[in-house]
Parts: sequence; structure tokens; C-alpha cells
Amino acid sequence: MRLEFDYVVIGAGSGGCPVANRLSANPKNRVLLLEAGPKDRDIWIHIPIGYYRNMISPLSWGYKTEPDKSVANRSIVWPRGKVLGGSSAINGLVYIRGQREDYEHWRQLGNEGWGYNDVLPYFRKAENQERGSNQYHGSGGPIEVSDIRDKRKICDAFVEAAVQSGIPRNDDFNGAEQEGVGNFQTTSKNGRRCSSAVGYLKPIWHRNNLNIETDAMVMKVLFDGTRASGVIYRQHGQDKTVHVNNEIILAGGAVNSPQLLQLSGIGPAAHLHALGINIVSDSPGVGADLQDHYQARLVAELNKPLSVNDDVKNFVRKAWTGLKYILFRRGPMTFSAGHIGVFTRVLPESASPDAQVHFIPFSATKIGGDLHPFSGVTISVCQLRPESRGEIMILSNNPFEHPKITPNYLSTDYDRRIMIEGLKMLRRITNSPAFAKYVLREREPGDECVSDEELLVYAREQGNTIFHPTSTCRMGRDTRAVVDNRLRVYGVQGLRIADCSVMPSVVSGNTNAPAMMIGEKCAAMILEDAR
Repeated sequence: MRLEFDYVVIGAGSGGCPVANRLSANPKNRVLLLEAGPKDRDIWIHIPIGYYRNMISPLSWGYKTEPDKSVANRSIVWPRGKVLGGSSAINGLVYIRGQREDYEHWRQLGNEGWGYNDVLPYFRKAENQERGSNQYHGSGGPIEVSDIRDKRKICDAFVEAAVQSGIPRNDDFNGAEQEGVGNFQTTSKNGRRCSSAVGYLKPIWHRNNLNIETDAMVMKVLFDGTRASGVIYRQHGQDKTVHVNNEIILAGGAVNSPQLLQLSGIGPAAHLHALGINIVSDSPGVGADLQDHYQARLVAELNKPLSVNDDVKNFVRKAWTGLKYILFRRGPMTFSAGHIGVFTRVLPESASPDAQVHFIPFSATKIGGDLHPFSGVTISVCQLRPESRGEIMILSNNPFEHPKITPNYLSTDYDRRIMIEGLKMLRRITNSPAFAKYVLREREPGDECVSDEELLVYAREQGNTIFHPTSTCRMGRDTRAVVDNRLRVYGVQGLRIADCSVMPSVVSGNTNAPAMMIGEKCAAMILEDAR
């Protein structure tokens, strides 16, 4: 039997779910959504604190970077969602759009239709804002955006300390201005995660014209000449071929999208030829221009039991934590990967915030590791607009082999300066009276780490990704661009990309909300072009 659809969407993550939802709203469009991972049945997907468990789990692709001399020859774990909802099902839930300047920069690079005023309607369309709608926010959209549900004394102290250090308060990082300190908002409602699958797919699961296939690993995009004509995917050990009448939309993310393009013959011709892959289009930018936010953390030990660490190590408090969530949907189980946020300028020449801070009222040995036995908090800082560029390249024509990921973190003087000055800024905040009175000692980097050189060594040896890879299929008008401003892949027809890989430059903040915006805008352009 010939499997045939009007549209095939590859990847049911933050970009793919909006596309599948909007295209299938017209009952005449037969839409197939393919997801390599399973259905989102794991209960810990839907409990916000579950991100801490699921980032290092079978629900992630399990990627690791190449050992990199710029970060002390370490290989860094890269969690990426492999489940219905993609990374929005395992991420830290923080809802940030980036700065107005990010999108104006995209437009100035020649990407018409991607300025701030162009993308704002799609952010608003995606959003069901707990605070209601205004010129910056929408209501009635599929993605729930809510305020933090658990208030902590130590979090309030950190906010006050940031203000004492000269940072203004900001109640809405996604409003008129990003700069300041305040509570993050999260993609959740009543203490439950709202992933792209929950928001965009669950309400429309019944549509007869929408087929959603999980455990379906796409191995190759097929072409008739230079026109995308179908895909081959493997599901439960069986290879299946699907034909497409209109378009294929690739939404695998910054790792999977360039990988699949390369496997399908779109990428640097010499590299693909060496691997025995037939060239459909010589596109040197596929997999290039990789960007990511790199972070370093400060861990403070408190002199009072104000940390979630204290809740976990005490049986009564641990039991109350679980009961509080079951009864009221409140408490530590509703936590995101950032309770308090700071957007600020750490370099004098910066015209807008160049660093982001995540404050969480607990501390641990590593991502997904055991909480520390002491009362601790974690405060991380990352550079918002890194200059460092890396790449993602396949190692063979085997679609099941992970590609080579080379981020090249801290490879420029600018990025190194941001990390050094960012760590100094964290110390200024934690040494401010409102917070300092609760600090017993600085555990990391520690009082012995003082000079710029020592701080940089610490950042190299202990820093980590903050899980925001972008730009490996960059939008633009130059010879290294992979897609045009309507997200159509150069050199072929009938193929678009709708994920963070198309970002001309990484946004100044967390990437989940922008990915959904890209999906919304891509779907709108497809429907517009089909008229």
C-alpha cells in the first residue's frame, strides 16, 4: 500500500507540534507527524521537577560533545528530547523569548519578516498568559505560561541582593524590557508541565487528517531530482516509505536537522562524498555556525535550612513535599530550572544585557546528580550572545550513529571576558547584605579562586551547556545560509525547516519559546504559499 500525505512533519518537538497543529486545522490537508521517541506517558514528564531526572534518561538522545581543549578536554553531555514534545518535554520549563534587539538583528541581516514586530504576533498566538493579554502577551493560545507557584525566602533575598548591587527589578522579562531581576515564568499550569505536545497535540489528537507516529526514526529524505518527494523511517524494526504531495517540514532541532540533511545529500559536498552519500545540493553551511549558551555556576552553602536540599534529606519534609504537590500542586515539585532570573550587562560596551543568571534554591554534584548534603543554592551565569562557533557533522551514512558535535566553547576573547565578569557579578550579588547574611561559605568556585585567570580556569573545567544549541541550518542570504526567510531549504524544493537550527544567531535567553514561535510562523507561511 502506498503511504501518501500532503505534508510530512519530522520531529514532534517545540517547532514540529505547532506546524502539525496548524496545517491539520484544514481537514483537506493530510498531515503525518513523525517522532523518533515514544509517547509522553512518563509521569515525570508532566511534573515540573521531573526535568532534573529526565534530562539524563532514555527520553534524551544521549548526545555528547567531542573532547574540547577549550573546556579542559572534557566531553559534555547534551540532553535533547527524544519523546513526544521533544526537548519541551524534558527541559527546565523557563519561558523566555529573548530581546527585541535579537530579532531586529535577524532582520538587519536581510531576513525580511523576522524583526521584533514581525515575530511578536506569533509569540502572542502561541501563549495563554496567566496574567492576561496585553500588547506583549496573548491569551487563549495552546501554551500555558504561568508564574512561579512556590515562594522561597532565600529567593526573595537573592532578588533584594541583586537590587542592592544595582540591578533593577523586572516583573516581565518578555515585556517592554528584558534587563533586570525577577521571577521567571514557566510553561506550566496548576503545577503541570505544558510541553508542545500537551499544548498543540493533545487537544487535536482526534483529527482524522492528522497521523501521529511515535518510535518512528526518519533515516532519509527522498528526492525526485531536487524536489523532496518522501521519507524513509524505521518503526519497530520495519522500514517504511512515505510519499508527500506538497512539503516536508524538518523540525528535528539543531542536532537532528543538519544530521538528516547531510544523510539525505544536502551539506558540504566533499564531506558527504567521502562518506558515500549522493549529493543532492552542495550546501556548506549545513551543520556549521553552531551556537550555544555556556554557563558556569556559583554554589553557596547557607547557614540556615532554606534550601530544597534540606527538604530532601529530612524524611518528614520530603513526605510533606510530595503531599503538598498531590494536594495543592505546589512546592518544590513544581520547580523549573530557574526560580529567579537576572538579565544584565557585565561588559561596559554592551548596549543591552549580555549575561543571564539562573537562580535555583538547591544544589547538586552535577546535572541529574545527587543533591549536596548541605543546605545549598545554585546560581549560574551564561553569555547571551556568544561569538564562539562550532559544527555538527555526521561520521558515516548510518542514521543511527550520533553525529560529531564540536561546540568550540570559550574560543573567543569576548566569550571568555563574559564568563569572568559574569562570575564576578554573581559574587557582587551574593556579597550584598540581603543575601550575604544567609551564606556560610562559597563552595564553588571557592574563596581560593580570585584572579581573572583562576576564574577562567574554573569556567573551563566546571562550566557546562545550558542546553540552547542553534543556527546549524542558518537562515540568511549569504553563501553559507541553509534556508531563506520563508524557511525553504536552498537548492531544493518542497523542504522547509522549523526549529532553532534556522536562527541566524542565538537569541538572548532560553530557546523553547522562540522555537514554538518559529513553528507558528513556518506554518503560517506554508498556508499562505499554498493559497
